[in-house]
Amino acid sequence: MRGATAPVPPSQRRARIPHGLVTALRVCASAGLLALLIIISRDELSALDVGSKSAAAAWLTAAALVIAAAFVMAAVRWWQVADTLDVRVSGRSTLSIYLAALFVGNFLPTTIGGDVLRVNRLARICGSQANAFATVIIERLTGWVVLPLLTLAALISQPSLLTHSGGQIAGGLALGTLVVLALIVWVAEHPRGLGRLAGGTRIREALGAVHTGLSVFRRHPGAAGRLLTVGLAYQFLLVVATALAGAAIGVNPGLRAWLAFAPMVLIVQNLSAIGGLGVREGALVLFLDAHGVNEGEAVLLGLLMYALTLLVSLTGAPALAFGGRRNRSKVPAEVSAGS
Repeated sequence: MRGATAPVPPSQRRARIPHGLVTALRVCASAGLLALLIIISRDELSALDVGSKSAAAAWLTAAALVIAAAFVMAAVRWWQVADTLDVRVSGRSTLSIYLAALFVGNFLPTTIGGDVLRVNRLARICGSQANAFATVIIERLTGWVVLPLLTLAALISQPSLLTHSGGQIAGGLALGTLVVLALIVWVAEHPRGLGRLAGGTRIREALGAVHTGLSVFRRHPGAAGRLLTVGLAYQFLLVVATALAGAAIGVNPGLRAWLAFAPMVLIVQNLSAIGGLGVREGALVLFLDAHGVNEGEAVLLGLLMYALTLLVSLTGAPALAFGGRRNRSKVPAEVSAGS
């Protein structure tokens, strides 16, 4: 038949790896790395002495409270993005959705499932999948900008941290992250980048909304400054929580060391498919090795941070179960180019 497309031979078809298989492989890799770290550090783990159990419990309680405060701050940051882009949603709804997403992200073997839930639930409220997607992406970009800046500020203020391989790797990772982010933001905000994708398919609309949203923040530096300030407070609270958890087991490399290395741990742990497990512990071993922290202490610290995060994330279970019953708004909200 004239004009018909010839079938593609099986030998020329592009093989696709099932998403479930990729997730399973990532879970196995994370679990395997964690098991290897535990085996390597088993002598240090068995020799650990946390001293006063009541004092350790107090430090861990304080760390859990700081993590909870950080999560509230992260929800405020997301709400600020939505408000600036004229995506109308209440602060209470934003917090509820964010907590539900935390539960999904920390209890299920996924790194983006929580963000997908945020997009879907916010879209039910504002009536626009593209605008909801834009708020999540821009909120994420804010965090990835702040983290390397914290690391570089700490390394500049204490250059001796760069005399060890951990400090050099942290510095290189921070610089590399900023370069990649700069390219992403430039492509996303430039008229000849994502600006060309407005309209068409749902994906093009979502990417076009990201472009429009970034343009809004470029024209309103005050809003961008407030957003970065809240983002800085959020990430700093997570660093403080890590230091408090470290104090519970006698790990104290110093404030500047925490500011230099904890942000990079927060970045690389996203490579894990199980709430950072394995990758986070390995990063702590790498960064803290030259600062009087043995492998067992570093692994235990990573596991404590995971346990505390899971504990706080449990607050999102009710929001996950009952927060998705909100009716879709009749009038969709659109990102305003002049807001």
